Amino acid sequence: MAEERAELSIEGMSCASCVARVERIAGRLSGVHEASVSLATERATVRFDPAQVSLESIAEAVTRGGFRATPRKADEEVAAGRDRELAGLWRDLWIAVALTIPLVGVAMGPMLFPALEAAMARLLPEQGWLWVEWLLATPVLAWAGRRFFIHGLPALRRLTPEMNTLVMLGTSAAWLYSTAVLLAPGLFPEEARGVYFEAIGVIITLVLVGRYLELKSRGRASQAIQRLLALQVPTARIQRDGGEVEVNVADVQPGARVVVRPGERIPVDGEVVEGSSYVDESMVTGEPVPAARGVGDEVIGGTINRTGAFVFAATRVGGDTVLGQIVRMVEGAQASKPPIQSLVDRIAGVVVWGAIALATAAVVGWTALGFGVDHALVVAAAVLLIACPCAMGLATPMAIMVGTGRGAEQGILFRRGAAFQATAGIDTVVLDKTGTLTEGRPALTDWEPVAGFDGDAVLADAAAVEARSEHPLGEAIVAAARERSLPVPDAEDFEAVPGHGVQARVDGREVAVGSPRLMARVGATIPAALSERSEALARQGRTPMLVAIDGQAAGLLAVADPLKEGAAAAIQALHGLGLRTVMLTGDNRATAEAVAAELGIREVRAEVLPADKEAAIGELQEAGRRVAFVGDGINDAPALARADVGVAVGTGTDVAIEAGDVVIMAGDPRSVARGLALARQTFRTIRQNLFWAFVYNITLMPVAAGALYPFFGVLLSPMMAAAAMSLSSLLVVTNSLRLRRTALPGRGPEPAAAT
Repeated sequence: MAEERAELSIEGMSCASCVARVERIAGRLSGVHEASVSLATERATVRFDPAQVSLESIAEAVTRGGFRATPRKADEEVAAGRDRELAGLWRDLWIAVALTIPLVGVAMGPMLFPALEAAMARLLPEQGWLWVEWLLATPVLAWAGRRFFIHGLPALRRLTPEMNTLVMLGTSAAWLYSTAVLLAPGLFPEEARGVYFEAIGVIITLVLVGRYLELKSRGRASQAIQRLLALQVPTARIQRDGGEVEVNVADVQPGARVVVRPGERIPVDGEVVEGSSYVDESMVTGEPVPAARGVGDEVIGGTINRTGAFVFAATRVGGDTVLGQIVRMVEGAQASKPPIQSLVDRIAGVVVWGAIALATAAVVGWTALGFGVDHALVVAAAVLLIACPCAMGLATPMAIMVGTGRGAEQGILFRRGAAFQATAGIDTVVLDKTGTLTEGRPALTDWEPVAGFDGDAVLADAAAVEARSEHPLGEAIVAAARERSLPVPDAEDFEAVPGHGVQARVDGREVAVGSPRLMARVGATIPAALSERSEALARQGRTPMLVAIDGQAAGLLAVADPLKEGAAAAIQALHGLGLRTVMLTGDNRATAEAVAAELGIREVRAEVLPADKEAAIGELQEAGRRVAFVGDGINDAPALARADVGVAVGTGTDVAIEAGDVVIMAGDPRSVARGLALARQTFRTIRQNLFWAFVYNITLMPVAAGALYPFFGVLLSPMMAAAAMSLSSLLVVTNSLRLRRTALPGRGPEPAAAT
């Protein structure tokens, strides 16, 4: 069965019940397998069978449901649409404010200032001032508040009420009742002839203020994506016909030779073919130190060339670049939902119907108790306004949006929103050794000549012999000599002695490099101190090699896979988060335990074949542990997929890792702790948001219905209900934005980006 995945831009959503409604409309269509909607990103992700339904048909169905759905717009169009909506809100808000201020003055002024009442009475009779209130309140409801009717009325007709429906019902009921009192006061008892025009104006004004601030804050939450998109370069300078031509970056093809000068941003991904430089990759990897790049090295589009000029051959262009993949990952995570959000969306729909039922029951109950229609109306309006599930709808997606954006700025990519919830339950972190905690390639760690021998000369002679070998340990010795710019002579009569080492003639000298057995074979006597030192290095997980020249012990070399910078700090940070750490490696136990001891890891699983890593993760899970596995994302893919949370450690250009839930771009082990800490804090923020949203509704809905009135005479006015509803959403948004300043392990709090 063919399946496509596509996205729709959705306009007109305002709360969690809107989200549930869009998902319900799309999900009921034949051929739609799944529809997931995010209020924060204003986007719907749909999986569907194109043989049964088209994306256009899905968009039309959602639009008929009271929203504006279009195939996903470019980010620039989305930003422009948000700006237009903000401008419209700002205009309507000022209209509401301009009319509500005098409206409140006319309605409340005489009660606050008795002298004003006499002055007003000389100008117009009381009935005349009520008509002034009507003239001021009606445009507020009909013009500034029209958006509530545009979206709320279709939702009510389809029996899928949402926030706009509740505001519409509360304000229009107050207006109809007040207008009826104004036109035919004789129909109502004298004690029920109150009008609520000022409440209508204040309610709509407060809701518009809240919605404007909320929308503006939601725009701030998406700034991480906007900053990533801003890294994309519009043009590139390529070599063509013996010269340089500036072209649109969209026209750059793989294989094109691109010229980059100092201070310029690299337009696409590629491989350096001429020149060298230092490249600032911090906006992609989170690493602040510029990386040296020369011939054969890969460069990433969007990063900044700091010093020299170079030419590179384009390898990935358009959406295939590292930056394009990062943007897709972040957007995908922001649009996805953790399991807790699906439950919240279902509850939000129940809350709206519950509010309507409670408001209806309050009207019937208070009227039956003889409190009058006006009292019942005030109670019903307050219930409808207080129950708007805006905060519920924003609680999860706002936190995920800010958390993923903060992670992207640190070189930590969350591929799925569910990773935030899964990480909260993690108690054990299993780390692969090679390539994750260590550099993944042998290097010379120790170099000690015997007295009477020149250290540089011994290393150069050993490198001359090992240059003829193909063993990785020998390559480490040769690399060390070249790094020190030592002249490495040619070797003759090379011989590899299996299990012992290598030997050859170098400038007429017989040089042997290998084990004590090889030293005995060439007749070299090993000093006791040198032998003890060799054994000590072996206990530390290193591979010692003795050097003999013309049958005389000349020195000791040791090779090991060195720890990555920050590996020990990473383990310490994980322990600081209360997590147990386990090293999982195919190395022999002695080496593994030596590395683990150096890092502070107490539990080691050594000599594990790559194919058995997944089973090792399963054993830990069966023992009741919630496991995060950290691996290189290539040969560790089964283990990454099996773990409760898979953390793939990449190297900047290797980000297309499908198995992990979290991708660490720079390969810095410390970023693992930062990523897990950020995920924990994000989910903690989600729980705080949801706690507030639910407590707000559960506590205040009964209060709005008048539960405290018989005991304490406390009755929540519709104006206070509207203010509380707006404040609830703003608190959720503001709490989520705090994640932008969250301190992560190894780094202090960072200032939020300018807005």
